[in-house]
Amino acid sequence: MSDTQYTEDHVWVRMDGDGTATIGISEYAQEQLGDIVYIDLPEIGAQCAVGEEISLIESVKSTSDVFGPLTGVVIEINEALAETPQLINDSPQDDGWLFRIEVEDEQELEELMDLAAYDEFVEGL
Repeated sequence: MSDTQYTEDHVWVRMDGDGTATIGISEYAQEQLGDIVYIDLPEIGAQCAVGEEISLIESVKSTSDVFGPLTGVVIEINEALAETPQLINDSPQDDGWLFRIEVEDEQELEELMDLAAYDEFVEGL
């Protein structure tokens, strides 16, 4: 998954190749949260903005905001999470993806970290 990029808020972004991006939370984030029991996903058509709250995840330990990694419009949500939020724990970077957006400015990707940089960032926490 070398094409996956990360934010300091532990959100990952994977460009889908057609101007859209799939977004979720990192392995590290789901480990910190513990067992996820609920997720509040954005509405289709919602505006996603860099650094603004777009989603909310509740776990047995805490509640955590998910902040937008890129600017765009939500075009799809992971419907399976409504009934099975633990997919995020089981497979945060595959089956546990959160939503997809139509990206407005791919230049914003330059602000994100690759896996090596993200791993180094997490080690420093």
